[in-house]
Amino acid sequence: MPAMKYTSFLQHFLFLLGLIVPTLASGDDQFLFSGFNKSSLTLDGCAAVTDTGLLDLSNDTSGLKGHAFYPTPLHFRKSPGGKVQSFSVNVVFSTFITYQDLSAEGMAFFIAPTKNFSDARAPKYFGLLNEKNNGDTSNHIFMIELDTYNNAELQDINDNHLGININSAISLQSRTSGFYEDESGAFENMTLNGNKAMQLWVEYDENDMQINVTLAPINMRKPSRPLLSATFDLSTVLFDSAQYIGFSSVSTPINTRQYVMGWSFGMNRTAPSIDISKLPKLPLVGRRAHSKLLAFVLPIATAALILSMGTLVALVVLRRMKYAEVREDWEGEFGPHRFSYKDLFHATGGFKNKHLLGEGGFGKVYKGVLPLSNVEIAVKRMSHESRQGMKEFVTEVVSLGRLRHRNLVQLLGYCRRKGELFLVYKYMPNGSLDKYLHCEEHKAILNWVERLRVIKGIATSLLYLHEKWEKIIIHRDIKASNVLLDSEMNGRLGDFGLARLYDHGTDPQTTHIVGTKGYLAPELLRTGKASPHTDVFAFGMFLLEVACGQKPVKKNAEGNEVFLVDWVLEHWNSGLLTETVDTRLQGDYNIEEAYLVLNLGLLCQHPFPGSRPRMREVMQFLDGDMPLPELRQTQVSLMNMEALVKSYVSDASVVSYPQITTGFGTVSGLSGGR
Repeated sequence: MPAMKYTSFLQHFLFLLGLIVPTLASGDDQFLFSGFNKSSLTLDGCAAVTDTGLLDLSNDTSGLKGHAFYPTPLHFRKSPGGKVQSFSVNVVFSTFITYQDLSAEGMAFFIAPTKNFSDARAPKYFGLLNEKNNGDTSNHIFMIELDTYNNAELQDINDNHLGININSAISLQSRTSGFYEDESGAFENMTLNGNKAMQLWVEYDENDMQINVTLAPINMRKPSRPLLSATFDLSTVLFDSAQYIGFSSVSTPINTRQYVMGWSFGMNRTAPSIDISKLPKLPLVGRRAHSKLLAFVLPIATAALILSMGTLVALVVLRRMKYAEVREDWEGEFGPHRFSYKDLFHATGGFKNKHLLGEGGFGKVYKGVLPLSNVEIAVKRMSHESRQGMKEFVTEVVSLGRLRHRNLVQLLGYCRRKGELFLVYKYMPNGSLDKYLHCEEHKAILNWVERLRVIKGIATSLLYLHEKWEKIIIHRDIKASNVLLDSEMNGRLGDFGLARLYDHGTDPQTTHIVGTKGYLAPELLRTGKASPHTDVFAFGMFLLEVACGQKPVKKNAEGNEVFLVDWVLEHWNSGLLTETVDTRLQGDYNIEEAYLVLNLGLLCQHPFPGSRPRMREVMQFLDGDMPLPELRQTQVSLMNMEALVKSYVSDASVVSYPQITTGFGTVSGLSGGR
């Protein structure tokens, strides 16, 4: 009897420890976490365990990777060369996001042969892969993605989906998040970034080689029909050696938090059920965290209100005047994209000069940090007096805010008050490209590899604007000062101030001449009509500017203007093209790549629009998928380019229409770090 009592006590003791310590049975074939402590898992990067026992895979520092591993590697084969055994995983997780209308990278459950992901890219690849090894069978990675970002390059179906991935960030199969009801069989959608806890089951059957993925709300038992099913032999993926299992995510600038509350695993058995009553609590959403404090302060505030009514009324009136905004009935539909002036005022320290990033033709740009989310932003402050066309203007701002591409600066939203308009962008910490191209010689410059990466990034963004989004967008002001550099020195095209939207299949031309001297296509100055061809022309000048490190137009010792394209053409005709490459590189560049960039720049600047390549062809040239046409075939045209360009450009300075009624003309000129 004493032995039996001792055994019962020990079992009860182990059950209580299940809140923070995994229960193991038969070696490493089963475990259960109901919350975590700091020693439960092996953590990497920005992943951390909170004081309440939540596994937080991301934090407020943008661009960092976060990994959490089960500390002991698991053997998925009974013997070397044998089949991968059946296994089962159960996870309770939640994705918190401050701004529901903004999407960001999600998280992933994975099995991999290593814990070292130092060469992985944070965005886009879930912190597990990079551009070079994405899809490589030597990765030996099995992954279930819980994705809240729609990346067209990775063939994502939307910004709310689950995917089964093998060695790649491109899913083998994917499906919109949700579950099938057992009784009716109806499909019910679920929002991954809805700030709610939910359950995930991942199962593999070694006999049928069947992978099943199931999703459901936290208070619901597992549906009988899985959300995703795929037949794939994981024995061809996972190593004979022990494998690491865990979770991965990335930290984003819009304050997305990936929490794991509970986790169980079973080898050749069903993963142990997770008791949701024993899980750590999720943080309160929004301002509810202050509810207890409010309940305490409210009676005191009420008494103070009675005693000082006159003073308080005066303060309220002054405060409203300070933060007064202009709001009209039609702006209701744009609510999620509208920022309050009060938030922008406090974010920028009252628009003080110490937060000033730059000043353009249409306003000043300030750096700021949003009070609640700690998101870094760039705020462009402009003056406006006319209400004419304002609804159309805001409609286009909100439409551009839906653009999602890793090489575009994201436009987050807007704010209006009397006589002023504010545009809110994602902040780019390394400023604009022109500061690196045209800096003094003793300052840091971009090396050739970085320049080529920026060129390819801007080319992909233009291809997205011209062909891959739901509407065709003509940027109309492509230049180095409108290319901003993020924390990893990737180029992002910004300032859509001169952009125009129009539906695919309609006339892609506008009647307003806008742009910057040196970048304007001849036909634009002649007809005033912009098109994708005029963007390609400006991109050609951008290529020459990046490769040569010189401005499109400058004055010589005699005070006469000299055009960069003339200078490059002169060297091309003399067979000395490489002498135009930026001398600050000191010859440290790839000659073939430099020839490609310079020749492509000249081809894009062809005086006849129809002879310029489309951005799809530009990408094929840059990626080496298609040879660049010999310029000798168009030598006669190129020889005449100098006269053609000069005839249209020589008297043109920066041409624009600053009135707000002309549409996006008021947004141009944003440069400097954002």
